[in-house]
Amino acid sequence: MSAGDQKSGGDKPEGTVSVAEVWPEVERAECLARGAALKWASGVFCRPEHLERLSQYKKRESQRTTSIHTRLKSMVQSYLEGVGWGLEQLREARTELKEVSQALKTAGLESNRNTEGVTSLERLREVSVSHCQLLAAVSNLPRLYSVRSMVLETERLVESRRLLEAHARLMDLERWQDDILWQLHGAAGTAGSSLSTEDQELVAKYFSGVGQLVDALGKELWAVVSSALALARQNPTPFVSAVRIVEREEALDRALLEERGGTRGNTRPLPPGRPRCWRACFFQVLEEAVSARFRSVSYLHTRGPGLAGHLSALQHGIMADLATVRHLLEHCVPSRYRLTGAYLRASHHCLHAHLAQVSSWDLESGEIFAVLNWVLHIYNSPDMMGHPELVTEMEKEELGPLISTEGLEQLQNKYVQSVRKSVSEWMHKALQVELQDWQRDQEPDTDHEGFYQTSLPTIITQMLEENARVALMIGASLRDQTIQMGLYEMENLLNRFREALVEFGKEHRRDLSSNKNKFYLHYLLASISNCIILKKSTESLQQQQSSRSAGQFSRTPPNPLAALDRAVRRACRLVMDQLLLDLQPFLPGLLTRPWLVQGDPTPKLCHVLERHLELYSRVRPPCRQRLQEEAQWLMVVEYVRALMKKRLVCRSAEERRQLGQQMVQDDQQFREIFHGLEGEGSVPEVNPLALLPILADFIRLKDPGMLTLEVSGLVAKYPDISEEHVSVLLDIRGDVSRDIRGAVLDLLEQSAPPLPAGYRPIFTDILVPPSTMAFCLPTAKCA
Repeated sequence: MSAGDQKSGGDKPEGTVSVAEVWPEVERAECLARGAALKWASGVFCRPEHLERLSQYKKRESQRTTSIHTRLKSMVQSYLEGVGWGLEQLREARTELKEVSQALKTAGLESNRNTEGVTSLERLREVSVSHCQLLAAVSNLPRLYSVRSMVLETERLVESRRLLEAHARLMDLERWQDDILWQLHGAAGTAGSSLSTEDQELVAKYFSGVGQLVDALGKELWAVVSSALALARQNPTPFVSAVRIVEREEALDRALLEERGGTRGNTRPLPPGRPRCWRACFFQVLEEAVSARFRSVSYLHTRGPGLAGHLSALQHGIMADLATVRHLLEHCVPSRYRLTGAYLRASHHCLHAHLAQVSSWDLESGEIFAVLNWVLHIYNSPDMMGHPELVTEMEKEELGPLISTEGLEQLQNKYVQSVRKSVSEWMHKALQVELQDWQRDQEPDTDHEGFYQTSLPTIITQMLEENARVALMIGASLRDQTIQMGLYEMENLLNRFREALVEFGKEHRRDLSSNKNKFYLHYLLASISNCIILKKSTESLQQQQSSRSAGQFSRTPPNPLAALDRAVRRACRLVMDQLLLDLQPFLPGLLTRPWLVQGDPTPKLCHVLERHLELYSRVRPPCRQRLQEEAQWLMVVEYVRALMKKRLVCRSAEERRQLGQQMVQDDQQFREIFHGLEGEGSVPEVNPLALLPILADFIRLKDPGMLTLEVSGLVAKYPDISEEHVSVLLDIRGDVSRDIRGAVLDLLEQSAPPLPAGYRPIFTDILVPPSTMAFCLPTAKCA
């Protein structure tokens, strides 16, 4: 700002108010502006040569100040024009308010003058109300006099089932009642009050017969509807009349609701008892009529075979009723009724409730099967609800399952438990019969192949397979549950069977002297054959099960095959015990000096073996081969055990030669007995009969110095042989020096090879008798 401007701005006439006094903020803003201008000028004109552009800056600031002043003037002018327009509007509003106030005062004066005239018209209003009431009474007298006779006539029409005429009369009576109530209501409204309770009770009492007629007509209507199926086959006219009355009532309800309930300003109330909703009652009565056939079902009348007959009767009755509805009743009602669908829905709901009641009874397996088969297969079959003419209606209704998934699972579990109880009882009876057969004084029966067997496996197999076949008629899931249950019971049976075998063996050993059971061995062999048959049956049942059923059972899965194996092992052990018992009288004479001279009792042992092996041929493979192998092992073990008892100790080379030769001859006799073993089944990896020639060669070896080599070969073939066994063999030779004995035993102690995989020990089962020496020399190794 120039110095001249500052000078002119500082001069003020005396007696005037400065702007700074009015608005102190202006003075503060001016000071700030001056300070900013001085700061800017000191920065721009810091050097003398900069003063040359002073005129340019002055001109530019002058133009900017002029522009700002112009814009301020324009803004102030616009503001002043707006204020003037607003003041003009306020003046016009004040004028109009004065006029309105004057008009209100004039109206108030006129209203006060008219009040006196209205008071004089009260008497005229009372006369008018009385006239209206008298007019209504005079106009309604004919109707009022005829109400009694009309009610009696309508009652007679209802009793004679002339339903359409009765309904027409009833509609007239209801219309009269409604008109009278409305006229009384209108008269009361004209008088400035509502219809009194006394008037309402008077009209209701006078027309009380109308309400009774409605109830009587409804009762007759629903009687006709409930017996519609019977009427349709004889005379459908009453049913058609009932449907027409229902439609009239529905139309009247709809009209009254639209006229009085949906129109604004219409204060006329609905007639008493409206809306009646008789169409909904129609379908409700139809459902009750359908359910009536199930209410009379008795628990006792439907037990046992009666339940299947009851379900069959339900099927035929429902299908006959549906045929009547589709071919006769459907033509008697409007198409929107969809009467077939309504009957289907009612039948389905009633059946659902009825079957839930039946399922809660204490049913047996046959009864549960009848229910499951009817629900899962018959109900949705083409013979019933799957009929081509009903499928579309069933899809429209979306009725859902007849029994819920949880209900079906409970019913199936109930079926399995019932079958399990029956199976357990039959298995117990079959086992008792089997135990009685074991006491018979004759051989067991044989099949067409000549194998021993009894009735036990046939009974068990047929029972389990029949149960599985019947359960499959319901579904694969129930079959799997039934098979699983059967396998559990099979395992329990086999455990009891094994215990019975053990008890059978104990009883036989107690009665050996009395020779009570001559066919003990035969029935043991028959039991083994029975187990083989049961194993095949079990494997067949397991193959029938679905692969996904393995994880569906929370319990530990049954393992009847393991129980079978335990029972077979126990029976084979008892057979071997009997073989040993028959061999026992002849074993003490084996490997003695009389035996060395005469060869006796080897032929007798062979005779016992031949008799047993002949009986083993009556056992089904593979147990037949197993018994033959076990008999071979038993004979060799007992032979070697007799050798270990040192009943015969050689005194010379000749005796050693004779002993070895006799052992080889015994081996040949045993081989002739077991000659058919290789052709009938698998040969064991270690043939026990091969041990006898090896032992014979060991005993008749001429050079004792070669015994070390012979023992090493013996240990290589039979690694379970111990020092005690070799020491006994050396004692039997009778020519082994102390040094050779020590060398042989040291070699045996150093080698001690481990038993190879799959090797069956033979020397482990042979215990060496304790030495009869009272003491051992310190320098000698104990045998």
